[in-house]
Amino acid sequence: MTPDMLTVPEVMAALKVSRWTVYKLIRSGELVSVLVSERCRRIPRSALDAYVARLCEEAA
Repeated sequence: MTPDMLTVPEVMAALKVSRWTVYKLIRSGELVSVLVSERCRRIPRSALDAYVARLCEEAA
């Protein structure tokens, strides 16, 4: 079963990018995230899928 909410390290692994890059995408609004608690950020699986889909559309 695929989790609905991903951690930053899980997104890093999925995209094969650095922590800095994931946070840059979040700050720019390119990747949606939610703050679950004061220090607990999660990225919805649907947001990651939408980001990858946009990348593929731009590359086409």
